[in-house]
Amino acid sequence: MSDQESVPQSFRAKLLIATPNMGDPRFSFSVIYMIGHDSSGAMGIIINKAKSDILISDLLEDIGIEGDVRVADTPVLDGGPVDIDRGFVIHSSDYFEPKSSLMVSDTLAMTPTKGVLESFVKDTRPDKAVMAIGYAGWGAGQLESEIADNAWLVTEADEALIFSEDLDGKWAKALSDMGIDPSSLSQSGGRA
Repeated sequence: MSDQESVPQSFRAKLLIATPNMGDPRFSFSVIYMIGHDSSGAMGIIINKAKSDILISDLLEDIGIEGDVRVADTPVLDGGPVDIDRGFVIHSSDYFEPKSSLMVSDTLAMTPTKGVLESFVKDTRPDKAVMAIGYAGWGAGQLESEIADNAWLVTEADEALIFSEDLDGKWAKALSDMGIDPSSLSQSGGRA
């Protein structure tokens, strides 16, 4: 085995797009921004499903942060079924907490602390941000297996898509950006 074959491909900072072969209804039509991926597992945030009708301003008010929201007051996202009581913010790298933020790409970071939420009402806020509750997680080899079973397509991340307020249109747009007509996908019931 060559060195290149022994190092698994990382999907960090990529998008996963659920195909009709996705067997888990929690992920049907999902678009996930991958925060991390290595041999021990993977983590991502669903970027196209809202957590009911809660806006960022509602959440800030609920946790006692006062002031006018200075980022786009978008719906809080349902980031996935893991850690559903915890918030995660994907944001532009102009905001960074040295002890808490994780650089995901050259221009995007993820911060899971209250400090980033407090920044939303201050001049120190990130230029762009989306807030999610929960995340999607995979154990070692699990994501690779799902990709091999054609449950996911993997593509480059588009920041405009990540921060788009058109949640309902993100799945079709992500496919379209790959050159795939969403209506051409069909359920095969298993491996293609």
